[in-house]
Amino acid sequence: MEHVPPPAEELARLDRELAELDARRAQLLTRRAWLLAALRPPAPTAAPGWNPSAWGAPPSGRPGGPAQPWGHVPPKQPSAPRSAQNVLLTLGGLLLTIAAIAFTLVSWGSMGIGGRSAVLALVTVGALASPAVLLRRGLTATAEALAALALVLTLLDAYAVHAVAAPDTDGLGFTAVAAAVLAALWTAYGLALGKLRLPLPAAVVLAQWPLLFGAWAAGAPALVAGWALLATAVLDGAIALWGKGTAARVTACVGGSAMAFSALMVGLTLSVTAAGPLGALAPGALLLTAAAAALAGAWRAPKGFARAGGVVAGLAVVAAVGGVPAAALPEGWRVLAYLLAGLALTTVVRTRLPKNAAIGVLVASAAVVAGALVGALPGLAAVLLGPVTLLSDVWAGSPGGFRSAVGSTLPWSELAAAPVVLALVAGLLGAAYRWWPSAARIAAPLIAREEPGSAGAAAYGAGPAGAQGTGTPEAGGAAAPGASGAPWYAGGRAGAPWYAGGRAGAPWYAGGAPAARRRPSEAALRGAAGAGAAVLGWGALLLAGAVLDVPYAIAVAGETVLVAGLLALAVRGAGSGREASAAVPVTALVVASAAAVSAGLLALASEGASYAVFGALTALFAGASVRAGAGVPRAVFAVAATVGGTVLSGFAGRSLGLAPHEAAPLVLLVPALTVLFGARLRRNPVALPVELTGALGAVVAVGLAVPDAPFLALVLALCGVLAAGAAVRPERRPVAGHLAAALFVLATWVRLAASEVSFPEAYALPVTVPALVVGFLRRRRDAEASSWTAYGPGLAATLLPSLAVAWTDPHWQRPLLLGVAALVVTLLGARYRLQALLVLGGAVLALDGLRELAPYVVQVASALPRWLPPALAGLLLLVVGATYEQRLRDARRLKDALGRMR
Repeated sequence: MEHVPPPAEELARLDRELAELDARRAQLLTRRAWLLAALRPPAPTAAPGWNPSAWGAPPSGRPGGPAQPWGHVPPKQPSAPRSAQNVLLTLGGLLLTIAAIAFTLVSWGSMGIGGRSAVLALVTVGALASPAVLLRRGLTATAEALAALALVLTLLDAYAVHAVAAPDTDGLGFTAVAAAVLAALWTAYGLALGKLRLPLPAAVVLAQWPLLFGAWAAGAPALVAGWALLATAVLDGAIALWGKGTAARVTACVGGSAMAFSALMVGLTLSVTAAGPLGALAPGALLLTAAAAALAGAWRAPKGFARAGGVVAGLAVVAAVGGVPAAALPEGWRVLAYLLAGLALTTVVRTRLPKNAAIGVLVASAAVVAGALVGALPGLAAVLLGPVTLLSDVWAGSPGGFRSAVGSTLPWSELAAAPVVLALVAGLLGAAYRWWPSAARIAAPLIAREEPGSAGAAAYGAGPAGAQGTGTPEAGGAAAPGASGAPWYAGGRAGAPWYAGGRAGAPWYAGGAPAARRRPSEAALRGAAGAGAAVLGWGALLLAGAVLDVPYAIAVAGETVLVAGLLALAVRGAGSGREASAAVPVTALVVASAAAVSAGLLALASEGASYAVFGALTALFAGASVRAGAGVPRAVFAVAATVGGTVLSGFAGRSLGLAPHEAAPLVLLVPALTVLFGARLRRNPVALPVELTGALGAVVAVGLAVPDAPFLALVLALCGVLAAGAAVRPERRPVAGHLAAALFVLATWVRLAASEVSFPEAYALPVTVPALVVGFLRRRRDAEASSWTAYGPGLAATLLPSLAVAWTDPHWQRPLLLGVAALVVTLLGARYRLQALLVLGGAVLALDGLRELAPYVVQVASALPRWLPPALAGLLLLVVGATYEQRLRDARRLKDALGRMR
């Protein structure tokens, strides 16, 4: 069935699509005008510079037209005279300022009261009046420099008045009054001389201090200082929204942010430290007023500032509303009051608040909820990781309670509200998952809400040339905010042609505006809500057991029941096939695995609990693997059941009082069952993970048997039997067959080493015999197979080590037996024309014979005259040289004969 969205959502979608079409049409028209202008004849004179990689920007008077021919590079200009003028004016103003400060601080006492007043009045009035004259003559930079000097002089006048006329006046109070007077003076001065950029920002800076210093001078409490800070922040916000000049508005924005933050910190500190609910009312009023001011500013502010204002307002409301009941609650339960206040902020979706401000409030609500959940993490981590300490003392005895088993020293009384917090959030997420259509209808007005003027701005992107939406090369022209950037007639399809703007097929001249942000689907959001409910609900129940310190038996049984519930949820969700619930079974599967590990660790304190818990977990996971559909969940369930069975077999050995190496054969029971299980399932996707898990269990058994060599040989042989059983199946034969052979050989070697056998033949023959049998079978199946591949490794494994030992063996038995064996191998190679047997056997036979003759050769050589060996060598060379051609033909015939062998 096709999903029909609610009317409000469909209306919002249609409005967005119409705006995208209008924006795309405007972009194409602008581009068309630019192309027409580009096709006009170029200017007759060449440009002063040329660079094929540069682009000219269209002039502001002709939309879309190129300002210069393509590739034009404007020539470098020397330093502008205006820049030099600014440097001179800055240095001059700085010197005058230094002189004025020195005059005020140093030379002031050398003049009478009349002279002082006359000098200050004359210089200040002159500095204030000069910019007006200079502005009429167009000397703006000079006027700015004199205005800066006048600002410093007014500050020095205020200092001089306090030092001479009112030395006994309180410094803070006088500073507050002086700041107010100077702020008013410079505001009027800046409005009167609107071309000056300095007076209004200076007035804003001066306006930050009157209320704060006045409250400080009066010795007012912190709450009054907070109100003073908030009033200053409100004034700054009004200036930022309606003030004249960008510099003044930016200055007001920075100052207002600092003052608002200070006011909020004062209110929050007083609210948190209040002695009771009545004491939290006054700070709450300050915070609520700050929230109202933030929302009022967010109502008219741009997008980013509106969202920031919404966040500030939401957090202030939570601190104000939650602080009153929190003051009456114990320390561990205060978080619940703030959480409820944060959850109440979600009702903003039904108000008429602007969209961006409402989003900011919702972000504040999410931040409060996240903070409350983070506060519960230490207790939950202690419950999950605490039982790890039981690994060092397995079956030491049942603890008295859950906290004793966990072994944590956390202040559990301060975490009393943590399970309630987790349960409350889990319940809300579960309700949203269960009644998702109703929740979507509630949030639909916020989704469909549009900001004032946003449609026009998005559609046409009005602005000067080169701004977004002009389609010029310099502008990085903005295409319509469609998903694929296809032309309006392509319906937003991917793979748009080269002349269409946007992401797909974007041309060289289109910078491409960012595509509309992809919002997650309703199915994904609903799945996330369900997954969060499952995780938080599990954590709430675990943490509740620790907070209540339930008995150990109840804690173990409770965790096992939780695993059963999570497995049921995972199996039910995996079989439903609904997209909305896809995240829920995956999360339930992961959490069930973690819960099983936690329950298993907790059960290690008692022998009976260990058998009961691991038996139940094995049965639960096995049942889940049977009920689950084919796929990854089923394999995970089967693997977990295999691990549980392996642990149970290890418990059996411990209960029987067996040493670890004696219990190793018992651990191999589960790998044996996995081999049978794999033979039953054959090519089922679950078979391979289960068999690999059984192989890991066999590795554990080998590790347990390492301290005792005879048991290690036994375990290796049993593993070889299991591998040989798996090799019966054709799909496992390539790996399991080689593994079985290696395990059998390794088991034989370990057994021989344990029996202190030092003959190399005892270690080599168990390798040689199977290798020769395999080679013989291969030669029967493939007569063209090389004898080196079939028989070479097996023969070399025995002949070469025996030859090496025979050369140092003082007895005659080994060389004799080795010579007989090499002779037999050589004759067989000659009889059946096998190159490997002939070469290996002949070489070993020759070397073995040389070893026997070596002592006699040495004796004969020592008895002969010294001139005889060179003579015999020379005679041999003469004979070989005389019959060289014949010997060469004999060597070639020998080579050909060997080459014809296999």
